[in-house]
Amino acid sequence: MAGLFDFFTQEIAIDLGTANTLIIHKDKIVIDEPSIVAVDQRTNKVIAIGRQAMQMHGKAHEGIKTIRPLRDGVIADFTHAEAMIRGMIDLIFKGSKRLFKPPMRMVICIPSGITEVEKRAVIDSAEHAGAKEVYLIHEPMAAAVGMGIDVEEPKGNMIIDIGGGTSEIAVIALAGIVCDQSVRTAGDQFTQDILDYIRTEHKILIGERTAEQIKINVGAAIPELDNPPPDYAVSGRDLITGTPRQIKVNYSEIAHALDKSIRKIETAVLKALEITPPELSSDIFETGIYLTGGGALLRGLDKRIAQKTKLVVHVAEDPLKAVVCGTGIALKNINNFSFLMTKNG
Repeated sequence: MAGLFDFFTQEIAIDLGTANTLIIHKDKIVIDEPSIVAVDQRTNKVIAIGRQAMQMHGKAHEGIKTIRPLRDGVIADFTHAEAMIRGMIDLIFKGSKRLFKPPMRMVICIPSGITEVEKRAVIDSAEHAGAKEVYLIHEPMAAAVGMGIDVEEPKGNMIIDIGGGTSEIAVIALAGIVCDQSVRTAGDQFTQDILDYIRTEHKILIGERTAEQIKINVGAAIPELDNPPPDYAVSGRDLITGTPRQIKVNYSEIAHALDKSIRKIETAVLKALEITPPELSSDIFETGIYLTGGGALLRGLDKRIAQKTKLVVHVAEDPLKAVVCGTGIALKNINNFSFLMTKNG
């Protein structure tokens, strides 16, 4: 019976992120969508997920509500998280001539600082979405595997994974996390910082999506860059007149807006280094720090962390996909990777 199950089983690797969800199926990233759903307020039915729901975010009338079911790296809204996962899995098998949905084996990555209750919520959501087997992997471990680091060797490596909801800092050796720090300061907080800054300094009210675009186009961690991006035009509602107004912002302003949050991440990095065993500290001095996640794309962040720690900082080749790629590799090597948490059933 187990053999028959394995024959029909579809294997899926999921990076269930606060900002984006990525899914690997048959060695390819088949889903890369914002972690958001749109709900009809009258019927409470999900009418859109992912990119389609994001287009409605901040623009919908009172009959439609957009919900981000994950906050700070964990499931905050169980019902809509399940609906989102189910909807994204349905997209994978859309057009399939199967009469029934095949049994699924899932590997899902989770923050290293997750509680047992939060862990259970992830497993339950996956099971309700159709998973027969669920394995969990910590984000820093998945990121390390995705960057090509041999996590099983007796050598220390420090990973900083700055996602949407959390920044995970972990020292990895011998297929385990030796010490870690997790702070709920990451991409979403950067977006909020920008939104607050534009409101306070320029007296303009902007939406979350606009703040996100500012972060992408002129986001920076240091006020002086060698190759600065051009100033970015921002439109919003003037808080004094109530009419639409446009201004231009530069990267130095955004670096100032993000400074407080980046300091919190720096503090967590220094704390992780402080509690690292001396033999592993020696390894990290040689290998440096590996930076991944969407936050790694912030201009000058690697330089700033390098100045703070006096260590070399390597940015992942594709910071946004390192975690899901590592989760996919773990999926293919379920029986060999000891760091995968025990399956649910």
